[in-house]
Amino acid sequence: MERNLKNVLVISFGFLFLFTAYGGLQSLQSSLHSEEGLGVASLSVLYAALILSSMFLPPVLIKKLGCKWTIASSMCCYIAFSLGNFYASWYTLIPTSVILGLGGAPLWSAKCTYLTIAGNSYAEKAGKIGKDIINQYFGVFFLIFQSSGIWGNLISSLILSQASNKVEISEENLTCCGAYDCVTNATGTTGSAAEPSKSLIYTLLGIYTASGVLAVLLIVVFLDQIKSDQAETEKEILETPTFWSTFLATFQHLKDKRQCLLIPLTMYSGFEQGFLSGDYTKTYVTCALGIHYVGYVMICFSAVNSLCSLLFGKISQFTGRKLLFALAAVTNTACIIALLLWKPHPKQLAVFFVFPALWGLSDAIWQTQTNGLYGILFEKHKEAAFANYRLWESLGFVIAFGYSTKLQVYIKLYILLSVLVLSMVMYGVVEYLKAKSPPVTKTENVVPFTQETHT
Repeated sequence: MERNLKNVLVISFGFLFLFTAYGGLQSLQSSLHSEEGLGVASLSVLYAALILSSMFLPPVLIKKLGCKWTIASSMCCYIAFSLGNFYASWYTLIPTSVILGLGGAPLWSAKCTYLTIAGNSYAEKAGKIGKDIINQYFGVFFLIFQSSGIWGNLISSLILSQASNKVEISEENLTCCGAYDCVTNATGTTGSAAEPSKSLIYTLLGIYTASGVLAVLLIVVFLDQIKSDQAETEKEILETPTFWSTFLATFQHLKDKRQCLLIPLTMYSGFEQGFLSGDYTKTYVTCALGIHYVGYVMICFSAVNSLCSLLFGKISQFTGRKLLFALAAVTNTACIIALLLWKPHPKQLAVFFVFPALWGLSDAIWQTQTNGLYGILFEKHKEAAFANYRLWESLGFVIAFGYSTKLQVYIKLYILLSVLVLSMVMYGVVEYLKAKSPPVTKTENVVPFTQETHT
């Protein structure tokens, strides 16, 4: 038990250090690299590469390298992205975004495979139920991993708040902030908040890169290889079903009309997260307060999101998912309308934190309940169903970041509202079809997927 728990903790802290860096960088991309929309373009390319990666790479890499070295090599892809930010241009940031995207899917697949094998191995030796041990291991992992959003954003805010060239933003420039921003297609800039010095940015990137290197070292030095007697188990996990059958099953699953009806809801998850990290941070927070506030605002989102994920996961058995979906839809709709009307001003500091807090509450419901819904509706085809979930959510990110520099914020808010309304209508149809279908006799508990920071 001690040896297995040690390996679980090594993976957990490895991911914590890695995503402390990546999470902080993702929140800052639209503000740090606003020229010609380079920051959001890199995120769009990143998620497009992630879609391709999830379809092709994980089984191949894990078979060739094993779980330990797949995790270590995939983590190096994240370090490449941090290095690309040191000299950000279309020739450095876009290729390193592709590299990160390609490494993302194998990283998560290898982690899941390793924890599953470790849990089954210990359960077999201790005479316990494998599923229970695996759930414990994943619980430990996510308890440690989910705090990365707090640490990464805290580091960025503490570093960037030391800027000596802070200036008072004029009332004239504040009119460029918010829904009717003064963004132009030529520059992609908005407002005129003082940018941090190069030395501060390099300090921040140096800390993030060191955090990524520390993650790799933890895995390489302290994570045990899967032993030879466990290799067959690993082989079975990867070969059943085969790579091509999984690939084809993802698209064959679209024959199920319920899956097609859930596409807008799944894509909306990508749209709403993309708006918060790509548009709200830039045109509201950075524009009116300064880039050093982005981290604090995103900490508020991460903290509320984590707490509400835990809360809604518990209370959904009493309230039912329909009530929770309604709460999320009403909360998001209210936020979108308020963002259309609100003119951000530094004197209204608390309001800048109210929006990410409410967004975190809604996102917690979208993540836990949509994943749970997939697990319940497609119990016999979970792998194909969740492959579709990852595909359509990632596509939502790609589109949201892709049009980020081409449209004004108020248009993006209207698009967000339209997709939300369509999602709720389609979801209502799914619930109607489920109510009409004969009841399922199987009573197996469905454990909702936990949010994995999407890369």
